Formats: sequence, structure tokens, C-alpha cells
Amino acid sequence: MAISKHVEEFHGLPIHEFTGTEGLPEPESVAWRVQVEYEGGEDFAAVWARFTGAVDTTRVRALVVGPWWEDEYELVTPVVTALTADAARFPQLRAIFLGEVTFEECEISWLQMDDVTPLLTAFPSLEELVVRGAAEDWDGNGGLGLSPVRHERLRALRFESGGLPGEVVRAVLASELPALERLELWLGTSDYGASTTDEDLAPLLSGALFPALRHLGLENDQRQDRIAELVAAAPLAARLDGLSLALGTLSDRGAEALLGLTHLSRLDLRHHFLTEEMQQRLRAALPGVELDLSEAGDPEDKWRYVANGE
Repeated sequence: MAISKHVEEFHGLPIHEFTGTEGLPEPESVAWRVQVEYEGGEDFAAVWARFTGAVDTTRVRALVVGPWWEDEYELVTPVVTALTADAARFPQLRAIFLGEVTFEECEISWLQMDDVTPLLTAFPSLEELVVRGAAEDWDGNGGLGLSPVRHERLRALRFESGGLPGEVVRAVLASELPALERLELWLGTSDYGASTTDEDLAPLLSGALFPALRHLGLENDQRQDRIAELVAAAPLAARLDGLSLALGTLSDRGAEALLGLTHLSRLDLRHHFLTEEMQQRLRAALPGVELDLSEAGDPEDKWRYVANGE
């Protein structure tokens, strides 16, 4: 299962793709999708100039950035540069989705990212940041980066990746994010650069970080059983309302550890490899929990796979 559809809503707002200057909605009423059209004759700087010239940016609340290249894939650097350079023109901006791209436009593991720290430092009122992709360019430049930051307003942070670098995870966990309520990390596979260790996650799972955190997603992981065992036994689990271990290679071994999490409101395990017996055990043990067991794989499959790899 790869990402085949664009999101239709972001930050509680419907998506509106910016394609021209006629019939535009009220700036604060939508999440604006800005992207470069394939062979459309414009680079991102040109599209961005048209957008900021046509829309009252002082009223924009959410931005969704789609493909930023015209023909061949390239680093996201020009996008980060454009957004941060114009930060003062977006005083009401509360949410950014960087790289909202389907697999037909670019596989998730090929999306060429760069350091996204400037987005957090340039937008101190940002409440939600989603970043998809992690790759370097073809010459080994760039690659998803993050430096530890303090951000007072960020409430939701999600990194979607086929292989999330351990240094990015460590930077997230070294950041001071007192308002953070939702943290979602697609950890991925080592084939595509995943390198997060148990030790990297220990500060998070201890419960010592992010006092407002109520929803945790450690997803899309080739080690989903191990992650399930770590989370279920962690001090942090007691104060979570929602938990997602979706999109990975979860089997009965990992699910066994989750049977005692009766305090959760929601447990997302979609895209799993559980037997029917274990699925029934989970439903019986967690009657008050909203449980997502959709997208079941074959528990006999010896080559279990994450939902979003290549």
C-alpha cells in the first residue's frame, strides 16, 4: 500500500489547489495547496510569486506543498527558502504540510528533503507541521535534517518516511515542545535509511518529555513488534489517550503486549499481520477502545512489509 491519494483536508480545513487568480476562496477558509505542474513551464519560485501576489497572505492559516519540481526531482530547499523568506507575510499561518505527494508523482523514499528546522524557527506561531520524505539528492546533498529547537506553540508533529534517520528522531526528542499533543514518526526500514534504536526512543518512552503529549504514533516500522513491546511497557503509555502502531509489520508477538492497554480511547493497528485469533483477543480485551484492525495481511507471510517503503 503506497500513498495513492492526496489529502482532502488539513488542519481542519478543506484543501484548495492554487491554479489561478480567478474565483479564489476567502484566504482563511481553506488550506492552500501550492505546487509545480509537471512540464508546466514554471519553477517553484514562479508559482510562489503568483500565489503570494494573488492571495491575501496575512489571512492564510494552512499551506500544503505538493510537487516542487517541474521535470526531474530536486531538493526541497527552494521551498523552505521561499516560505521562510516570506514568513512575515503569513502572521496567521498555523499549519504546514511539506511534501504532500502521491507515489505516482514521486515514491516516498525518493522525495528529496533538506533541513526543515527553519520552518519552525521562522514560524513561532505554527501549531502543526507534517513532513513527507527524507532522501538526499542524486549527488548525496541534502537529506532530511532537523536541529533541536524550542517551540512554544507546536501541537502536532508528523514525519512520514520510508526510512526515518535516527538523527532526526534524536533531534525531535532533544527539542523543547511544551504544547506538543500529537507526535507521529514513520520509522520505516533500514533499506531506505531507517536507523532509530531502542536507546534513541528511551527518553520519549520514559514519559519525561513533552508534558502535553496524548497521542503517539510509531508507525510504518519493520520492527513493529519490538516497538509494540517497548511502548506497552513504557511509563509514557499510562498518559496516552491514543496510540498508533499502524502501517508496519505487527504480528501476534507484538499484539500480545498490547492486551493490557485498556485505558486508551483509540488504538490504530491497521496494516498488520495478526491471526484471526489474536484479533479476537484484542477486541475482547479492549472493549472500550476504538480499535482499527483493517488492512490485514497474511500472518503466514514470511516477507512482511511496511505500508510505505519505496
